[in-house]
Amino acid sequence: MAQEIDGSALGEEFEGFIFRISGGNDKQGFPMRQGVLTNTRVRLLCKKGHKAYRPRRAGERKRKSVRGCIVGQDISVLNLVVTQMGEKTIEGLTDSSAPRRLGPKRANKIRSLFNLTKDDDVRKYVIARNFTSKKGKEQRKAPKIQRLVTPLVLQRKRARKAEQMNSVLRNKEEAAAYKKLVAQRMAEKREARRSLISKRRSSRKSAKMAAEKK
Repeated sequence: MAQEIDGSALGEEFEGFIFRISGGNDKQGFPMRQGVLTNTRVRLLCKKGHKAYRPRRAGERKRKSVRGCIVGQDISVLNLVVTQMGEKTIEGLTDSSAPRRLGPKRANKIRSLFNLTKDDDVRKYVIARNFTSKKGKEQRKAPKIQRLVTPLVLQRKRARKAEQMNSVLRNKEEAAAYKKLVAQRMAEKREARRSLISKRRSSRKSAKMAAEKK
């Protein structure tokens, strides 16, 4: 796989073409897999993210049969990608060019496609298509432009920024009020302790004077 071959090896009509092997299947339908350096079939322990395997449960692993990336004699289907065109055209493949059915959705990609500036209105250059619905009405279908900067988007951005600033100021005010309250509570606590100590001292003094009179 991923090796380029000369098209003349496949026939005279492919002379001048260069193909790249992108994959294939064997006679039983098992696909080739890149990185398995053998021309036979092997059983790999697959998990989530591996090709040719879809886990049914979380954390599930399973052994799956795959074909190695080396082309062998029992490969029945070989997938090729044209990397270089030849002099002749291949009927049904290179003799016609299919128009692009869907256009870009992102605003910057539309600008780069039509070479627009920041001042141009992107909404006028959206690639849309007209079709007839099942009810027989002519309808126009266009993609919704993504990342389009409009006055409403800027307004929401300013609102988010103002809310963040207000939150910072509000947190500072609340922190200052809490600090002031803590200092007030500590002062009240010290004052209460001071008054308690003075009451104890006065009661002891009065008790001592009463004992001396007796």
